[in-house]
Parts: sequence; C-alpha cells; structure tokens
Amino acid sequence: MGSTVTVNNGQRLHYVDHGGAGPVVVLLHAFLMDTDMFAPQVAELGRDFRLITVDERGHGETPAAGPFDYWDVARDVLALLDELNIGRAAVVGTSQGGFVAMRMALLAPDRISALTLLGTSAAAEVAEIADNYRGLAKTWAAKGPAEQLLDTVATICLGDMPARDWKTKWRAVSGERLGRIMDTLVSRDGLLDRLGEVRCPVLVLHGSADVAYPVCRGAEIVESVPHAEPLVVVDGGAHFLSLTDAGAVNPHLRAFLTKHA
Repeated sequence: MGSTVTVNNGQRLHYVDHGGAGPVVVLLHAFLMDTDMFAPQVAELGRDFRLITVDERGHGETPAAGPFDYWDVARDVLALLDELNIGRAAVVGTSQGGFVAMRMALLAPDRISALTLLGTSAAAEVAEIADNYRGLAKTWAAKGPAEQLLDTVATICLGDMPARDWKTKWRAVSGERLGRIMDTLVSRDGLLDRLGEVRCPVLVLHGSADVAYPVCRGAEIVESVPHAEPLVVVDGGAHFLSLTDAGAVNPHLRAFLTKHA
C-alpha cells in the first residue's frame, strides 16, 4: 500500500510513508526496483526514523509518459517533500537512487541533512557499457524478458541472491518502459566536477563484488565531497548491497543517520 501525489506538471508519484517518530529519511531505489527494495531497512530502522520510500519515474507504480532525466526525478522527490510539509530530510540512495540523491543535494542543499550513497557512481556511464545496456534493452523490446536475459540482470544487480520475486516483477516491464528508463540511465551526465558543492555529511558504501561499478567509483565520490565519512567497503557485497547485504549495511546506516539525520 502507499499513496500517490501529483507533482511537477502532472507527474504522478507513488510513495510509501512508513511513519515513525524520528527524523525523516527518504529511501531511493535502484534501477528496475521499487519501494519494496528497502524492506530490510524498514524492518531494522522503521521505529527510530520516519522512512519514506519512493517509486522513481518509470518504476513501480510511478509512470513515465515521456523522456526524463535524473534531475527531473530529483525535482519529483523534492516536490513530494513539499506535499508532505517536510523541510529537511536525509536521503539514502542505492545505485540509481544515488544518482537522484546527489542531484537533490545539488538542487536544494539546504533541504538535505545527510546523504548515504550505496553502490553508485558520480561519473557518466562508460560508452562501451552504455552500448551493452542499450543492446539489452533492444533485445528485451524485441523478444521480451527471456529467462536468460533476466538471469543476466539478476547477476549484475543481485549477485548470488535469489531473485525469483524480482524476476516476476521484471517480467511485467514492457519493452517501451525499459527502453525509456534505460535511456535515462545510460545518458546521464557526470557530477564529479560539482560534488564540491554538496554541503551535507556523506556516507558512501560499496560492495567489493559489485560488477556494475568498481569500488573506485565510490572512492572518487568520497574524495570529491567536502564532508565525507571514510569509504565503507562491504566485503563480498553485490551491486544492490542495501538489499543483498543488509546485515552488513544497516549498522552503518543506523550510526550515520543517528548522528546526522
């Protein structure tokens, strides 16, 4: 269950406000995921923080009627905070969610109390990888999400974690929708030259077994933002490590958010 609001020129946005009496923390999911991605964090942190999960454009129950970029998604989430009368919030973002979180901090620095970035990158997509992802999207559009294709996606995103429930969701994603969200992913702009503008405390976690982005992507974020905690490398952690390695991640999240949210 959740709620839907209309933001930014008619964009419908689905979210779940999990309640809680503590500081507000917005949780932003990864590519092809949805609000359910943060079930481990809701279970672990939900009593001490007001957790809000959001379906980003083109994901879950939030549509994407036309082309968009991650700056648009960042504005969607900031508009949601307006709708909920929330002045400031901490933001946690995994992979794509990290792309959005960093843009929120650049668009509205006074409104972001802290950032936690997991398995993400501030660089533009490498051209060869972008071409491979575009090819994957074309195959999906032409032949549908065949099991071998879903296995490839699951391996990149979830490592060895069982992916049956997520595959069920992915099978419902049309080729048109996948092409739209994939184009946003691979054509995003780089942010490294702007990260010095981020004012809030930042915690970066990265899995040592992340096959989408090497650990150096997390390290360069730490080196570029002024108020970064030391990089946390989760041994054996997969790309979507807030889900796959929640047991290792959640203590770091709790400590950082308790101090800075």
